[in-house]
Amino acid sequence: MKAMIETKKYYAPITPSLIVEFDPNVCDGCYPTFREPLCVKACRMDILLPNPDRSKPPILIYPDECCECGCCVHACPKSLKGAIKMNWPTHKQPRWKRKTTGEHFRVGMPNPPPPNPKPPAGGWYPEVKRQASNEC
Repeated sequence: MKAMIETKKYYAPITPSLIVEFDPNVCDGCYPTFREPLCVKACRMDILLPNPDRSKPPILIYPDECCECGCCVHACPKSLKGAIKMNWPTHKQPRWKRKTTGEHFRVGMPNPPPPNPKPPAGGWYPEVKRQASNEC
C-alpha cells in the first residue's frame, strides 16, 4: 500500500480593497449637524450606510462596487482634516511628465513639485472667438 500523505489546506479570506477609508478620530458621522452623513447621501453607488451609532463613521459595504468618483470625499465637510480618504487604484492615479526634464509625477506622490505659476500658452482665460453669423 502506498503511504498516504496528509496535506493541510489553508483558506485565506480575500479581503476587499478599502477604496474609501474613514478616520474615526476625525469623522463624527456629521452628527449632530445633519440627520444623515453627507458622504452617504452623495455616494452614487450606495456602498455607504449610516452607522447605527450616529457619532461614528459610516459603514462601507460592497467596496468592490465603488466607481472611484470621489463624490463622498468632496461632500464631506471634514475631508481636509482627514475624516475620509480615497485610496485611488495605482492605474487610475493621474500622471504627467515634465517635457523639459523628463520627470514623471503622479497625484499623491511624496515630495511633489511646486505648482507652475506660468500661465498656459493660451492664457488663463482664453477668449472665445466668435464668428459673426450672417443673418437673413
